[in-house]
Amino acid sequence: MKKSYCILLGLLACLSPVFGQGDADTVISASEQVPAKIVTINTSVGTLKAKLYDDVPNHVRTFIERAKRGEYNGTLFTRVLPEFMIQGGAPDSRNAPAGARCGFGDRNSEIMPEIRPHHFNKRGALAAPRQNDDINPQKKSDMSQFYIVQGKVYTSGELDTLEMIANQDIKEKAMQKFFYPVRAELRMQKASNKREYQKRLRKINAQVDSMIRATPGHLLFTKEQRKAYTTEGGCHHLDGNYTVYGELIEGFDVLDIIAGQPRDEYDRPKKDIRIIQLTIDNFQS
Repeated sequence: MKKSYCILLGLLACLSPVFGQGDADTVISASEQVPAKIVTINTSVGTLKAKLYDDVPNHVRTFIERAKRGEYNGTLFTRVLPEFMIQGGAPDSRNAPAGARCGFGDRNSEIMPEIRPHHFNKRGALAAPRQNDDINPQKKSDMSQFYIVQGKVYTSGELDTLEMIANQDIKEKAMQKFFYPVRAELRMQKASNKREYQKRLRKINAQVDSMIRATPGHLLFTKEQRKAYTTEGGCHHLDGNYTVYGELIEGFDVLDIIAGQPRDEYDRPKKDIRIIQLTIDNFQS
């Protein structure tokens, strides 16, 4: 992200609209459930609450340690962009004069990424900003600050178009390999044996889809992503590039208030939005 972060304009995107994830969920009995960690962010315009995920342990542990030391208290939201995200917590913002540029990163606060495909940048996602790939190719997270996604709502057609655009080069290579060499033969088969033609066509489509899924840089939205992005909204182009380690459960109205603040040329709110206190609590669901 930016201040010295530049959100990478992620890959636009494909061919087959939906591919779900195949991992089965692990069922845990109520007596075995670990209490969720709840973040309460009291700001000068209201309160935000988020739950932290349990499968990004280093990010959650680091975030909690910094919170318990009070490192986010008194800092500002230094970058706010409607239909995108709000970013805050930077140490250099605590005593920043009005109008001064702040929110720069801290390379000493970086940790290795824990990017999980099932944690994506839907509305309310809590995540770690980072430096650009040119100086941070490992996508290390800067835990000195955080961002919360506001995002926008997409239509199903928009997601289809994103997939198609992102995957068109991969699809063309797959068609050259599996379809074009037998196109004439298929045309004749369609006239003489429709059943066999349909069977072969299904096989070719499966081969094309398989090649797309196996190629790095492809974009195929899961059912979960499609549901979230077409109802709640989000920022799909951040997916796979930033570690998401929690999500908002209360205070979406406050998120919208902060994201909609008038801002200067550096996207800092003209009126300071301060994090008064950030605390961590356990919550048994």
